[in-house]
Amino acid sequence: MGSCKPRHGCATRHGVNAPSPLIRARSLTLSLGDGTARVDILKGIDLDVMPGETLALLGPSGSGKSSLLAVLAGLERASGGSLSVAGEDFAALDENGLATARRGRIGIVLQAFHLLPTMTARENVATPMELAGMAGALPRAETELAAVGLGHRLDHYPGQLSGGEQQRVAIARALAPRPSLLFADEPTGNLDAATGAAVADLLFTRAAEAGATLLMVTHDEALALRCGRVLRLADGRIASDERR
Repeated sequence: MGSCKPRHGCATRHGVNAPSPLIRARSLTLSLGDGTARVDILKGIDLDVMPGETLALLGPSGSGKSSLLAVLAGLERASGGSLSVAGEDFAALDENGLATARRGRIGIVLQAFHLLPTMTARENVATPMELAGMAGALPRAETELAAVGLGHRLDHYPGQLSGGEQQRVAIARALAPRPSLLFADEPTGNLDAATGAAVADLLFTRAAEAGATLLMVTHDEALALRCGRVLRLADGRIASDERR
């Protein structure tokens, strides 16, 4: 086995270097509200995700899959338990700390695209990198957009792009900073079947080319089974963990 990247850390067993989990969660909980209005959404999640894995979070509506992704991505703060993501102790960070920890480490693709309507495709991809102080944001944005087949649409605004093209911009934006982790929440949910299939192909291809670990929430069984690992959630708990 080759040596792991320094950012992931290494554990040695019998003289062989082995990668440490990129994500490690123990007894992870998430609750909203207080008193009689309290709702327990995640109820003690134990999970290790290794570098390079493709993992689908599958389950019925209300099972906690999107909430789990939000906590693992640092978009939501856990109520309890421990959580280490890409070498950072997420459980110890406040909202600002989580935002800082996400920067450069985590890319996120959401169902609703979330592109800025007053910015071109190029600007939508470049701006987060510029805000993070990364050099060469515009050239890198152009490279990423070309990689998703939009090199000819750099100066188009979201309103001038189809849904599939907007999601391609979102994928380019997520991967441009070269994150170690890519989270996708129902990335094909707003697309027709043919466009969704093309976007799914692109998501897997670009994540693999970038060397990013992929975690994806989906209700689509066929899409989930394209991942090397399928985590099924039910009532805020892991019901099964299947490796393919």
